[in-house]
This record gives sequence, structure tokens and C-alpha cells, in this order.
Amino acid sequence: MIAIVSAPTNLGLRPPVPGAVPGTAKAPEALREAGLHHVLLRRGAVEAGVVLPGRYVDDPGRPVGTLRNQDAIVEHARRLAPRLVELRRGGHAPLVLGGDCSLVVAAGLAARVSGGGGLVHVDGHTDFRNPGNSAAIGALAGEDLAAAIGRHLPEIADIDGLGPYFDPAATAHVGCRRDDDFLEEVTAAIALTIPADQIILHGGARAASRILDSPGLERGFWLQVDVDVLDPEHMPAVDSPDPGGLTPDELIAFLRLAAPRAWGASVTVLDPDLDPDGTHARTVATVIAEGLDRLGEEAEQPED
Repeated sequence: MIAIVSAPTNLGLRPPVPGAVPGTAKAPEALREAGLHHVLLRRGAVEAGVVLPGRYVDDPGRPVGTLRNQDAIVEHARRLAPRLVELRRGGHAPLVLGGDCSLVVAAGLAARVSGGGGLVHVDGHTDFRNPGNSAAIGALAGEDLAAAIGRHLPEIADIDGLGPYFDPAATAHVGCRRDDDFLEEVTAAIALTIPADQIILHGGARAASRILDSPGLERGFWLQVDVDVLDPEHMPAVDSPDPGGLTPDELIAFLRLAAPRAWGASVTVLDPDLDPDGTHARTVATVIAEGLDRLGEEAEQPED
């Protein structure tokens, strides 16, 4: 049974313009307004509350080599992770509505203490910027995959000595563009990488089959979905839209097959500030309702 958790964080993003804050914190309620909760609750889902983040601070004067909102991100992860563990042990499949991609850290902490298996990272970017390949680290939403497999600052990638949160051999990425700066590096680092053009050519169902057949993911996984995997023609309401992405139908086809194996999922980066009439929130609500409706049905049970 799906348990809906709101996690309205914007802590991992850069400010959209000087003096402003990212709008992703508004996404869970924008999705509610789009009708998502009504649909899911009618199908038997339950609401499991909200885990609020700390205050967003741009902090341009922070020390070099640290993350924007670093302490607040760690604190939020420490509070969200036990909620996920509790829900999983109670027989629920957590569906976390973000927020930004820094939520992967909380999912990783939860996975480490409950035997959560691998990670399937669906995103229009590899999110693999890290101290080993860039001097420009600072926004975790563009660095979350690196943190998830232990390729980042220990302060974020080894919280409470639990890193790496996901074994690289049990990690897959889906949806980046071919011109992603870190595609070659991430392909060498993890079990499976499926760029968006392969899904466009061969379909979402084939991509999902490759995930499900991948050694290391047979025990299940956390499913992280950044909606910028969609092409800007369909989803411009994100902080970093890039051409060459998926259609909603292609993403739904992938999720329908992948989601039953996932013990939980997070959906991130919708920015309602860029969607004043709610059109794009309704698109995301449709993707979730049609693609994730069987979330967790075939997932392995957690460790005691």
C-alpha cells in the first residue's frame, strides 16, 4: 500500500535569481491541487504526513568545498529517513513528494538500516558532480547520485558512518542526455546507465526490463524520479530544462514496469513558481498516478 509523504525541501538547489528561493518546496501541495492525492487515496493509499526542511539560506560566503544548506540537508535526511523505515516495516511503500533531489540521501540512510537494496536514479542529468571532478560543488540536487554511492564529501555521503548508502554495483541511472558532462564517468562507476535517447528509440518498457534483469537490483531498489527527465516541451517547470528528454507516455511506460520492484520512490524538482496555472503539475500528477500505482507490490520485505 502506498503511503504519501510530503518532503517540501528546496535545500539542494541554487537560487533561481539572486535574492530568491527555489519553488520546489511548493510542489507537494501543487500536486494535491492537481488531484493526485484524491486519485491515490481512492485507490487505497494513505497519507503519512510531512517532514519539513529547515530554512533555505543561499549563503554565498560559505566555505569553499561545502554545500549550500549543508547542515540543514543533513538534519532533514536524519528526520525523513526514520519515517521511511517505519513505513516500510509497516508494509507500506513510501511515495515521497519533493522537493529536490537531495531527498536521495534520506532514502539512502533508510536503505542502509532496512536492507533496501539498490537505487534506480531517473533524471535528465547524471547528478554526478562531485569534489573529484569539479571545483564547483555546492548544490546537492546536482550531485545527489555521487553522494548516494559515496563519491562526495563525507559530511553528506557518510552521515552517521552509514555511507555509501547504495552499492554502485546495485545502482542504475536512467534518462540523462548524451551531452551530459559526467556520462562517461558515471557509466564506469555504476552497474547500468540508460540515456534518454535509448528510451526514445527502444521504449520505456525495454529500459525497465534491463533494470529488472540487472544483477544487484533483484532485491529491489529505491526509485528516484526527477521530472526534468521529461523533455521541456512537456515539462518546462524545472530548474534545469534540457532538450532531448522523454515524453510523459515514455516515462509512464518505464515506471509501470519498474515501480512494483521498488520499495519506495521520490518524485522531485517540479517548481510551481514556473507553473502558474497548474498545467505541469497536472502532467506530473498523471505520471505518478499512472506510472507508480503499483509501487512496492513486488518489493522484498525489509530486514528486521
